[in-house]
Formats: sequence, structure tokens, C-alpha cells
Amino acid sequence: MVCNVLSSFYRFTTSDNISSSKSPRHSNSPARNLKISTPAMGSSSWYLTQRLLVLLLCHLNPSVSYSLKNCTIDYSEDVLAGISLDCSNRKLVTIPEDIPRNAVTVKLHTNLIERINRDDFVNLSKLSILMLDLNQIYHVDDGSFIHMVSLTRLYMRCNKLTNLTGNLFRGLSNLTTLDLSTNSIQFIHTSAFQSLFSLQTVMLQNNELQRIADIQPLLQLPHLQNLSIGANQFSSFQTKDLLLSKPSGLKMLDVSDSKFEKFSITTHIFPHLEAIDLSASGHSPGLKWDIPDKTLLKNITQLYFSNTSISFEGIQRVLQSLNSLAHLRLNYMEKWINNTLLATVCKIPTLKRLDLFYSRVSNLSTELGTCSQLSELDLSDTHMTELPKGSIRFMKQLRYLNVGTNSLTKVPDDIRSLSSLEILILTDNEISCLSCDDFINTTRLTELHLNINHIAKLNRCVFENLTELKVLDMSDNLLWTFADAFKTGLKKLKFLYLSQNDVSVFEDHVFESLGSLEYLEVVSHKVGRVYPNSFEGLDNLQTLSVSLPLEYECNFRGLKRLENLTIYLNTDFKNSRPSYYEDLFHLKSLKVFTVICKKDHDGLPFDVRIERLQAMNHLEDFTAQNIYISAPHPGTFQFNPQLKSLTIGQTDLSDLLPELFEPIPNLQALDLSNSKLKSLDFLAQVNLSALRCLKLSDNEITVINETVLQSLPALTYLDLSNNPFTCDCSNAGFIQWVKSNTQTQVVNGHQYTCSFPVAAQGSKLLDFDTQSCRMDISSLCFISSTSLIVLTLLTSFIYHFLRWQLAYTFYLFLAFLYDNRRKKKKKRAPHRYDAFISYSVHDEAWVYREMLPVLEGKQGWRLCLHHRDFQPGKAIIENITDAIYDSRKTICVISQCYLQSEWCSREIQMASFRLFDEQKDVLILLFLEDIPAQLLSPYYRMRKLLKKRTYLSWRQADQHSGVFWQNVRRALETGDAPADNADLLTGPSGC
Repeated sequence: MVCNVLSSFYRFTTSDNISSSKSPRHSNSPARNLKISTPAMGSSSWYLTQRLLVLLLCHLNPSVSYSLKNCTIDYSEDVLAGISLDCSNRKLVTIPEDIPRNAVTVKLHTNLIERINRDDFVNLSKLSILMLDLNQIYHVDDGSFIHMVSLTRLYMRCNKLTNLTGNLFRGLSNLTTLDLSTNSIQFIHTSAFQSLFSLQTVMLQNNELQRIADIQPLLQLPHLQNLSIGANQFSSFQTKDLLLSKPSGLKMLDVSDSKFEKFSITTHIFPHLEAIDLSASGHSPGLKWDIPDKTLLKNITQLYFSNTSISFEGIQRVLQSLNSLAHLRLNYMEKWINNTLLATVCKIPTLKRLDLFYSRVSNLSTELGTCSQLSELDLSDTHMTELPKGSIRFMKQLRYLNVGTNSLTKVPDDIRSLSSLEILILTDNEISCLSCDDFINTTRLTELHLNINHIAKLNRCVFENLTELKVLDMSDNLLWTFADAFKTGLKKLKFLYLSQNDVSVFEDHVFESLGSLEYLEVVSHKVGRVYPNSFEGLDNLQTLSVSLPLEYECNFRGLKRLENLTIYLNTDFKNSRPSYYEDLFHLKSLKVFTVICKKDHDGLPFDVRIERLQAMNHLEDFTAQNIYISAPHPGTFQFNPQLKSLTIGQTDLSDLLPELFEPIPNLQALDLSNSKLKSLDFLAQVNLSALRCLKLSDNEITVINETVLQSLPALTYLDLSNNPFTCDCSNAGFIQWVKSNTQTQVVNGHQYTCSFPVAAQGSKLLDFDTQSCRMDISSLCFISSTSLIVLTLLTSFIYHFLRWQLAYTFYLFLAFLYDNRRKKKKKRAPHRYDAFISYSVHDEAWVYREMLPVLEGKQGWRLCLHHRDFQPGKAIIENITDAIYDSRKTICVISQCYLQSEWCSREIQMASFRLFDEQKDVLILLFLEDIPAQLLSPYYRMRKLLKKRTYLSWRQADQHSGVFWQNVRRALETGDAPADNADLLTGPSGC
């Protein structure tokens, strides 16, 4: 039960984002993006050498790669902070082998680990915290922790350990905290804790220990201060069964939830004991307390009883035997509390703190009235509807009072007489009204908590006497106005919480008297209007969290020291006139600026243009969630050179320009998650040398060029979760980089799945075999150099001796081809198709979504598509040739991906050969994107075509798609006239 409850805190879920694609026929060339730099040697020898180097590096540094299979390194803004590794809730059955050797914290809780082997934690000499809770561990090899010389905290609760062997914890000389609770431990070797010299806290509760003597080795540790041994199988706790060579230094003893018959301290083994927890201990007829000598517990200051099975007389004897008790807890003890037990309690002269929470108490007026010595009293969750008059009136030393989580309908009258009160908690009651006399005498109050009540209105006089108050919490009430409540008193108030109320309008000067306020939180979805001078007078305010309508008149002019501003936009409210946000000009001290719009919106809800951030030259952190409808202007941050963290989420950043980052060279963390990004190329076009954390989850990235990531020299944390990756050679360089880089952690990289091509859907990205994409550079160099030499010699020979013969042969061959084609044309059957569509796999969605419904559906053309009309079993090049010559026209859907495709290149060559051969208008060029001239330079035939022919541009036809498709129809309707005389297509301007 305990383990199930604990595991709920660690449970989380993940989901995979998997989409589909067509076959890889038009995929990019396998080695196109693969960076190769190897020495001139044979492929087998180079591969062997490479493997040996990798093995050698791994031997020298087992954590050479951050490509962790089952764990995530938590990102920290502190570059000096050690590595914190999170491997929790991963269904692990063994300790991961790739734990970085410089890890400081490792979280392995909530898994299925059953054994700890001796070599599992080798080389983890810097590890300080190890969490192994909530597993199935039943065996740990001796010496498993011997290398963990820096470990200070070890957590192994909720496992299945039964025995603690003599050398189990050997080597943990610096361990201070050990949690072994909720196991099945029955036996502890006498030497099990011998090497734990620094141990201070041990938790052994909820095990199956039989004898109290089993804990004797623990009590002999020199620095032990806290020991929990409750919920074991001890029949009693008697110090006579503990034979210690010297007294223990124990200060806190927790024996809660133990079915003791007897609790006996008869020897001087606990001279420093200060606290005893007997909660839920004892059984019928009751726990027997046997401490005959009061001096044995002379230092006891804390005693906890919670649902403890003990007789009324027994608990009285316990309380009468303690001469130094300062803190007493009586939870779930209403049976004795309501039976005059408090009369005994109040007679303890040293008692300063009394906890009665979780007890149904009555007769407080008569019982508590004599506890005048108390300085702290907790009456929370005691089911009170009122605090009887006179119950706490005479507690003139009371500094802390908690009556929260009850059913009080008003502030208790007795509080008015508590002039010494400093902290008052009235949280979670049913108080609906505050009067001017409620706090008339509590002039020393520094904290007042009235949150989660039903207070609808505040009078001006309510807080006027609280001149020392520093913290006021009025959140989660029904306040519909603040009126003048904050205009008197409260001169020293520093923290004010007003969120989740019914206030819809912030009046002018509502906070003007709170000159000492440093933190203000007033967040509510009901705020509809904020007046220009609402925050006037808050000269020392440093942090402000506020809800605002989309258009507001607020003025932050007086917030000279504001460093942290969070704005929650209420999209339900708009003012009658637009706002120009002039107030943002004056936030010169702002370091953290967050704007969040939780609901969907139709237009730009918040104006965060360049000039709005101009004065914020100290801004270090900017967050905009669901704010922009497109990428911010490139010059947005030109006045914010100190920006270190930038988050733009729930925004369409497909048109993002790299110039946006040029003014912020000190950027360290960039989060562009859920922003419809399709490429990371923009990162390579700007200097982000300080960037350490990059989050790009939930985007539309399919291919990543590893050179982009190599341009970020400081990158240590990269999150690309939930992107539709393509598993082919176009990602080979990225896959190799993930596996081999020694600096950047790709978060959950081994969990990334393939979305393209269809055959690879669901498989893991890092499982893709990149060996098939490798090229032997030595062989390539040899072949290239040899071919170049031979070609040079052959060209020289032909030019000098055979050039006229070859020219004659060439023209003779052309004549033969012409005559042969002329004969074939006479025999050729009519065309089967109106047009053959040549396109890249990356543009398939556009072809199916935009082109086919119009050309085949509306206009009725017969189109040839490779996936539908190619003959199975026939060679691809033959299918292409037949498709081109069996169609009247060939439509080339051209994009950058099209230019990079090998098969697409062959298709356009074949179509152009037909154009030159037949001298007819058979080729239609349709550009999906604007392609710079320099990108067309490798495609000489394409550039030559463009110089002679006009073409269609989809990007320039974005707003006039109907005209665009009419132009396509005109092009398809042209007959077999010679190309030079054909009605040429309209160019981009016509679309």
C-alpha cells in the first residue's frame, strides 16, 4: 500500500507521434548529406582502426557518449552544477550501463530492477545521491557500492530486500542518509553498518525485524542522530536488550506504527535523545511506558502521539515523567483530549508547542484556558465550527496559531486579545466577512493567511492596525472589489496573494499605499479591465503575476524595480478602444518577462513588437506561449542583447528567419516546442555560440543535418521528442552524431521513432543501419584520380588525332537517329495519358491535396502517377520512359527536394530530351517554391529551359489558386504544334 502511494508521485505517460509516407523511390541520394573524412586506406582496415579507437576511448571514459538509451540528464542553468540523471519510470530491469561517470545524482526509482551487481556502479566516484526506491530489488552483491566514495544519500525504500550482509555497504564512508523502509528485512549482519562512519539518518520502518538487538550495530555509529524502526515485528522496545559499549548520540527515535507491549528505557544509552515518535503504536490493552528514572529522558523536548494505543492513566504518567517537554503532538487522540487530558498537558511548564490537528476536540474553553505558556498552537482540521470564547484568550505568549481546514464562519473573537501573535492561519474555512475589530490588537502579525474562504468584500479598516504584516494571502476567495482595503496600514507588507477571486476591475491607485510590496500575485480569469494607474505606488515591487484583458489601459510606469513580470491574457475581455502598451517602455529593470494566452484566438492577442521591448535592455528571460500567430519580426530583440533564455511556444514558426537571433548572442536556452518547425537550417545561419539548451519537441522536423548541430559549440541539451523523423540515409549523419558526440545529450534519443518511409514506421531512429550509407573515401579518391588522368590523356589524344573523324561520325549518327525516329512516329499509337506527373516524395502531400482533386476531379485529365500506373516488375527507367512518351505532356513539380532527388533528375532529363527531339511543347514546369539562381547552377539544362520558357509558380499564386489551375489547363490543352510557335504559358506574374 505504501509503495503504491509513493509510486503515484513518479508516474507519467508518453505518446508517440507516428505518421506515414510513400515508398522511398524519390528519396534523396544516400550519401548526399554524409560527411566523410577518413585517411587513404582500405575500407576494412579503416573500419577496424575506427572500431579500435572507439573501444579505446570508451575504455578510458565509459561515459564518452551522451546518447543515453534509458535516461535523461536534467538540464541545469548552473554550468558548475553536477549532472543529475533521471532514469525513473522506464521499466528498467537492470542498472543502465551508460551512466555518465561524472553524474552527481541518479534517479532510478519506479522501475523493475531486481538485482544490484557488483559492477553496476563502477567508476561513479562522484555520485552523491542515488534513488533506487520502488523497484523489485531482492539481492545486492557485496561491495556493489565500494566505488561510490562520494555518496551521501541512498534511498532503497519499497523493495524486496530480506538480508543486510556484512559487506553490503562497504565503501560508503561519507553516507549520511540511508532509507531502507518498506522492504522485507529480517536479518542484519553485525558488520553491515560498520563502514558507515558518517551516517546520521537511518529509516528501517515497515520491515520484518524480530529482535530489538538487530539495531544495535546502528546505535554504535558515532554520528547517528535520527532512527526510524517502526512497523517491524518487535514485541517491545527495552534498552536492557541493547548492549552498547558506549552511549549513543541518537537525538530522534521513531517507533511509530509498532505493536509494542512495552516501551522501556532503563539504561543510560540515550543521553542526547530529544524526540520520540510513538504514533499508532501499542495494542490492547495499551502500551506500557516504563521509564522509572526521569533523568534518563532529561533532554526530551518533542513527543508525538497520533492514534497511539495507550490508556488514559498511561499517557498521564508519560507526560508527568518528562520535565523538559516543549513540543507535544496529539493527533487522532480526541478520546483522551475530551477526557480532561488537556488539563494535564497544560500543567507542563516547559511546553511551548501543542499540535491537536486531526482530532475532534470539544470543551476547548475549559481545557485550553490554562495553557497560557504556549507559543505555538495547531488546531487545524479539528472539525470546529467555532472557537469558543475564552479558549485561547489567556495565551499571552502565543506567536503561532493555525485554525485552518475547519468550518469557521468568522474570525474567532479570542484572536483580538492575542497581542503577541505573529503568524495566523485561517486557511480553508467558511469565513465570509471580516470586521474592523478582527485584528484590532494583533499588531505584531507578520503573516496572515485567509485563502480558500468565502470573503466577498474588504472594508478599509480591516488591516489598518497590521503595521508589521509582511505576508497576506487572500487568494481563492469571492472578492469582487478591493475597495480601499490596501490604502491604510500594511506599511511593511512584502508579499500579497490575491489570485482566483471575482474581481473584474482593477481601480486606479488600488495598491498605492503598499510602498514596501515586493511580490504581488493577482491572477484570475474574471479580470476584464485594468485602469491606467492601478499599480501606482508600488515602487519596490520586484515580481508581478497578473491577469489582463487583451486590450488594457494599465500603466507600469511606476514599477522602476520590477524584475519579473508574468501576464496571463484573458481572451474573453476586450476594451472598447485598442491599447498601445506605452507602459512597457518604463520596465527598464525587467529581467524575466512571460506572456501566456491559454485560450485559442483568431488574431494577434498581444503586441510584443520591437519598440515594446526597447527599454528592457536587462531582459534575460522571455517567454511567449500561444501569443504570436506567426514568427516574430526579425528585429524583435535588437534592444535585448542580455537575453539568455527564449521560449516561443504554441506558435506557427514555419516562416522563422534566422535574423531573429542575431541581436542575442548570449542566448543559452532556446525553447521552440510545438511551433510547426520543419527544418533546423536557420540555426546554422546565425551565431549561437553560447547556446546550451535547445528544445524542439512536438514539431514537424523529418531530416536533420548534423552540421547544423555542430555549429552550436556549447550545446549540452537537445530535446527533439515527438518529431516525424525519416529513417533513411538523409539522416545518417545525424544518427551517427547522436551516437558519437561526447558533449550534447539528445534527450530520449533512443526512443525516437520513424515516421517515414512507410516500411520503417514504428522502428527506432537510432536502429537505422548507417553502414549502407558509407562511402570508401580511399577508393573514391583512387577511382576519381585515375579516371581524371585517363580522361585527360584520352581527350588530348582524340583532339589531336581523331577530332575530324569523330565530328563526321557524330553527324552521321544524328542523321540515323532522326530517320529512325521518323519511322517510329508513324507507327506510334495515340497517347494513353494527358500528362505524367514528376514529383519528389517530400511534395507528395501537395500533389494529393492540391493537384489531383483539380486536374483529375474537376478538369477531367488523365494523369499518370508512378505508384498507380507503373508496371510491376519492369525496370524503373523503362517505366519512366514509357510514361513520358505515352503522355502528351510532362508536368514537373519542382522544389529544392526535387532538385536533390536522383530519380527526379532523370525524369526531367528524359522529358527535355523528348522536347528537343520532337520539337513540341510537351514540358510544363511548375515551381512550388522560389529557388535562388545559385541553387539551379548545377542543373544547366534546367537553367537553359527557364531562359527560353516561362513557368508556373505556386507560391505567387497562393491567393489566386483558381487562376493558377486555369493556366495549367491552358498548358495541357495546347496541341502538338512546334514548341517555338506554341502559346507559351504565363509566367509567375500571371498566377
